[in-house]
Amino acid sequence: MIPVTGATVTVGVIGDPVRHSLSPTLHNAAFDALGVDARSLAFPVADGDGPAAVDAMRVLGIRGLSVTMPHKEAVLAAADRCAVQAEALAAANCLINDDGVITAHNTDGDGLVRSLRVENDTDPSGACVVVLGAGGAARSVIEALGRAGAADVVVVNRTEARAERAAALAGPVGRVGSVDAIVEADIVINATAVGMDGVSSPSPVGSFTASQTVVDLIYRPLSTPWLTAARGAGANAMNGVGMLLHQAAIQLELWTGINAPIDAMRDSVADAIG
Repeated sequence: MIPVTGATVTVGVIGDPVRHSLSPTLHNAAFDALGVDARSLAFPVADGDGPAAVDAMRVLGIRGLSVTMPHKEAVLAAADRCAVQAEALAAANCLINDDGVITAHNTDGDGLVRSLRVENDTDPSGACVVVLGAGGAARSVIEALGRAGAADVVVVNRTEARAERAAALAGPVGRVGSVDAIVEADIVINATAVGMDGVSSPSPVGSFTASQTVVDLIYRPLSTPWLTAARGAGANAMNGVGMLLHQAAIQLELWTGINAPIDAMRDSVADAIG
């Protein structure tokens, strides 16, 4: 670890709450592996104070911020520039400070797409994908899948109007469907919180096949009943650690211009989660 000095670059994560965030763990592991003189800290920022945190970046010279709830919409409005993903989603999870000019990004969906390719050797290009959910995580994934060249993105949600709005983010390949579409899908993604209790499942567990890639964005617990059923059917199954890892890696690359040390970051999050 490089000693912290007056020249150390500061990045961080803001949220309410935020002390549980793994962003500092991931980013500090990367800085150590790269020998970069930078540290990541957690900054508790109360609901409503997101724009003030953006101003603080300019005043304090903070290079970058990861952004968690409830600030993803507010920081977007306070930024000077907006990347295409953040604009489409009307939410940002990453800010970059270039000499006082703040640019808002959203790395969540691209993190999922990269995790599919790197961690599971699965390319969503040309694939039929079913996404369960229409919340913030689901929308980021749906938007990224559309840009990644998925042939069909089926959104399943209890509220049809929300499903329609989310499906539109994938462009012409997005549509609303039901859980029956899971059987025909190449990739199935749970982007809901159902399963965090370690008991419930977001869809019938008998719908999986051995030819599928199944992703549960939940990573606490590391394995849900839904994932266990997918593995039992022979599917290529992964939890949400991959998305967590790769969205953080993309943030680091935006801040530094250096390829993220994925192995070091993966080890750090494995130690933290257990």
